[in-house]
Amino acid sequence: MKRREFIVLLGGATAARALPGSAQGQAPKILRVGIVSVNKRNTPFFIAFEKRMRELGYNEGNLAIEFLNVPSPAEYPKAYQELVQRHVNIIIALGPELALKSAIAATSKLPIVMVAIDYDPFALGYVTSLAHPTGNVTGVYFQQIELSAKRLELAKEMMPGLQSAAVFWDSASEDQFQSLKKAGQNLGIRLFGVEIRNQPYNYSAAWEGIPAEYGGMLILPTSPVFFRDHPQIAKFTVERRIPAMFVFREWVDAGGLVSYGASITGLLVRAAEYVDKLAKGVTPPDLPIEQPTKFELILNLKTAKEIGLTIPEATLLRADEVIE
Repeated sequence: MKRREFIVLLGGATAARALPGSAQGQAPKILRVGIVSVNKRNTPFFIAFEKRMRELGYNEGNLAIEFLNVPSPAEYPKAYQELVQRHVNIIIALGPELALKSAIAATSKLPIVMVAIDYDPFALGYVTSLAHPTGNVTGVYFQQIELSAKRLELAKEMMPGLQSAAVFWDSASEDQFQSLKKAGQNLGIRLFGVEIRNQPYNYSAAWEGIPAEYGGMLILPTSPVFFRDHPQIAKFTVERRIPAMFVFREWVDAGGLVSYGASITGLLVRAAEYVDKLAKGVTPPDLPIEQPTKFELILNLKTAKEIGLTIPEATLLRADEVIE
């Protein structure tokens, strides 16, 4: 992702203190970066993160990534404590609120690079200023909550007669669901939400519980588990002939109908650049929190034909990419 695709909220600088084992402007001999995720290390956005780190001069000789793959976000608090015990230099807090909350609880000293995807860290008080970060947190904030209304607008444009829709949500995507409900009221779209609990998530059973009048479309927020399950979810929606709106293009690449959002790969690439700066002695208050400014509408026309949906010309022209 090109640098111009983020808005930088410029702030003042404070005196920088180098990480342990480093001198000002110079990374530690071996940089230890800690990551916790429900998704596996070979997920494409993690591959992109490591690729960018290599481009910035880090390799097996001077970079050690402590990667903890956990079965669910409920394991985050314990996992972030373990990262601190492993003596990492920098922590990545990726995804839901619980990731950042757990990282902050685990350490008040180590720099934390948040990649806030499923929540608003400013509204929830984790950061008091985007332009002037305080404490040990900086990073990237994807304004996911704000985009919920836009996704509903696009869904209504794509299906002009849409009056109701279903929403799957889980504990990590509750804020997105609440935002969708407010947007639905403003747009005249009634939403029926189904909270999915207990892994492995049973999407078929969740769909069976939706009243018929809400079954014309599925709006899916994002969460760590939803993202991990994106191939399964995409396949499910096609098999059931369900028009579905997603957050990231990964669902559309896997066969889902449409997505609108930023590039999660680009967010992780930018996180690598934050890690590099922090490793060289810059402190979190010196690095304003950034927000992506490029959002893409990705449409799978092949899927539309398969489920029997005719896409209006206006939506096709608006799309940044159409998969045929």
